[in-house]
Amino acid sequence: MCAPTPARSPRNPDADPGWAAGSGFGVGRVLNMNYRTLGHTGTKVSPLCLGAMMFGDWGNQDHDESIRIIHRALDAGVNFIDTADVYSRGESEEIVGKALSGGKRDNVVLATKVHGTMGDDPNEFGNSRRWIIKEVENSLRRLGTDWIDLYQIHRPEADTDIDETLGALTDLVRAGKVRYIGSSTFPASQIVEAQWVAEERGRERFVCEQPPYSILVREIENDVLPTCQRYGMGVIPWSPLAGGWLSGRYRKDAELPQSLRAERIPSRYDMSLPGNQRKLEAADALARLAGEAGITLIEMALAFVIRHPAVTAAIIGPRTMEHLESQLTAADVGLSDDVLDKIDEIVAPGVNLSEGDAGWQNPALKPAARRR
Repeated sequence: MCAPTPARSPRNPDADPGWAAGSGFGVGRVLNMNYRTLGHTGTKVSPLCLGAMMFGDWGNQDHDESIRIIHRALDAGVNFIDTADVYSRGESEEIVGKALSGGKRDNVVLATKVHGTMGDDPNEFGNSRRWIIKEVENSLRRLGTDWIDLYQIHRPEADTDIDETLGALTDLVRAGKVRYIGSSTFPASQIVEAQWVAEERGRERFVCEQPPYSILVREIENDVLPTCQRYGMGVIPWSPLAGGWLSGRYRKDAELPQSLRAERIPSRYDMSLPGNQRKLEAADALARLAGEAGITLIEMALAFVIRHPAVTAAIIGPRTMEHLESQLTAADVGLSDDVLDKIDEIVAPGVNLSEGDAGWQNPALKPAARRR
């Protein structure tokens, strides 16, 4: 195989005045972020969004270290942070709130999500008006803010009419507690339904979708991404490193790494499953391709996601400062068509190598829905 065209783009220090001149949150290398508009909102966000799922009990339990990671990302030019109420049962939101105290909040586009189970009561969960109206107050308190820039429904829910959900979210926007609303891991059909209901009922509409997307998880290229483009929605993919599979640690000739993710979601890492065997083969081939291109696999994986014309920002989820530094440099990387063609040869467009990586399982395919 001949060496691909070098993939690292030259830096342009004059590309983005303002944040590019320094974030004001400390001292650190500032990257060429080339801010993008979130859908049709007019709000500018960095192409890397700092995901906060790993801050708290699920990942880094040291609050001070987590705050230092957040500040370093802000110093580098990241102005977009995404968390969720369910991440460590609110602890992640509390850490983000601490990090943004002292005047830092105004310069950050802050996103969080609602849906996941937050207690033992059967109503402390879901997409109902009752729960959304209650839980947004909890998120505002934990985040230490008067408003949320982007409030997202974490997963679709068959038991709740989308008009019920959009009605509650619309009231929050009109009350000034939420600026924009979005969805996460919605199939294309439900994205369309939500847009239609918003139009017909005069509701606020989802301005962005947060789907799973990486070189190994490409199914959304079939319909979710084109649907978002048609409706002018922003797209902020989660897990662009495929749950660590594209970190460079998964190689055919190396011992498989241990991780908390693998313990929590064994089906995505169990090597007895054919889908995970395919992921290992692909990760190994992709690591070799990245080496030939003169970049790390992490940089190639993130740059691949950012390069898609439908994508606004890729959500990175560091647990340590080392993780963050290895991912920030992707903002300065561009992939040539030659490299992208070779990626397509390793993992075909529109394909998930493992069914378990879709992030949402269609309830209509469960046995109870198919049999009498």
